[in-house]
Amino acid sequence: MPPRINSQISNSMISSSVTPCLFNPSASALLLSSSSSCCSSRFPAFSNPAPSWPSPTGNCRSQRSRRPFSSSFFLQTRLRSRMFEWLNGEGTRLKHHIPGSTNYLTNLKERNASAASEAKSAGDHSADAGGSEEGALSDIGGNRPFPLNPSFVSESILSEELRNEIYDRVVIQKMSVRAVSVELGVDMKRVGAVVRLVELEKRWRKEGKPLALPYARTVHEMIPTTPLHHPPRRQVAHESINDLPVHRLTDPQIFYPVSESRHFTRVDAGRVFSAAPALPHSKKAGITSADPSILTDHVTRHPNQIERVGKGDSEHEVLLPADARIPHPHLIAFERDRLAKPAEYRERMHLYNERLKAEEEAEKERKREAKERLEKRITKIETKDGRFEFRFKDVVVSRETTGSNGRGTTAPGRRYGVPTYDRKKGQVKIPTRVEV
Repeated sequence: MPPRINSQISNSMISSSVTPCLFNPSASALLLSSSSSCCSSRFPAFSNPAPSWPSPTGNCRSQRSRRPFSSSFFLQTRLRSRMFEWLNGEGTRLKHHIPGSTNYLTNLKERNASAASEAKSAGDHSADAGGSEEGALSDIGGNRPFPLNPSFVSESILSEELRNEIYDRVVIQKMSVRAVSVELGVDMKRVGAVVRLVELEKRWRKEGKPLALPYARTVHEMIPTTPLHHPPRRQVAHESINDLPVHRLTDPQIFYPVSESRHFTRVDAGRVFSAAPALPHSKKAGITSADPSILTDHVTRHPNQIERVGKGDSEHEVLLPADARIPHPHLIAFERDRLAKPAEYRERMHLYNERLKAEEEAEKERKREAKERLEKRITKIETKDGRFEFRFKDVVVSRETTGSNGRGTTAPGRRYGVPTYDRKKGQVKIPTRVEV
């Protein structure tokens, strides 16, 4: 039975020693410790309590660096305190970024590791090497922001100089998008997007609309960018410009038996994926013996002559080989010329420029013919006073143009008389089968 505390201990002593603990955690540990020592000196019988009793002095000291009387788990409180210790210590170096370098956690870890290795190797010369630390920060860490996920790489963005150069070449110098893409190493889709965005920015400046320029400068300082290099330095490619897009016809896996004596090429593989009949031997022999660059140029300059298979809505073009489907097929011919004529640089560039010029002229001719065909289908009638001009176009509404469900895209009025079941109850709105 534990000994009973003498009632002679005044309540004022307990209240004066416990009450400050409720408001000041640091003072609580001091007051409780002082009161416990006082009690032990006055009452020697209570100086050694039972082992099962928790010591108030020990509890206050263990929670001195954390919240007193907290109901949270001890492990969670410890981790939270360590987080704030790191943020107030080593993590303060990431609070303000260094212009021209990324502000990633990987940079800090590798910076500390490199500093430790340099301190070991340099020895007394460490003070002299400290001046070049800021210039080498951009090379430390790379483009991997997460230390535990080294497979993730943050892609670089276009610098302001490179973006303005793209706009200048396309709009002012009247260069083709394909030529700008090859010379600067930027994808053709990105070149078109840059031209549109810069044009929109110039329009907003004329209209007096505010621009988030400080935000843009900060982002360009904290994210890796692709700079613009002037001659004689070679321009660094921003991204891959000749990636082969994945075609929907190549999604299924097809097991196609072929005899060993047959010469099976990529042209035959494209026809198998497209469910097209095999080519005759005479036509296939002409394609195999011809120059691949000539066949590729014929396909790219005359896309309307590509063979089509299927009927109705399922009609599609025959899948072409990779040489004709990549964004820049003329680069394959340029590489063949480089391997065949390694010492004749001027001749190779002359052939390359001729191919680009011929392709641009073919594109302009194709657009002109399409415009003429459209104008021939439209009948224009002007009024006597010349104030108005009426335009009429002949249309055909048949089963071929409207389709089996009445929603064909080549006939006018395809929405009239055909109800929509998008919001009707009981209708299955998910695909029930996949047609290959």
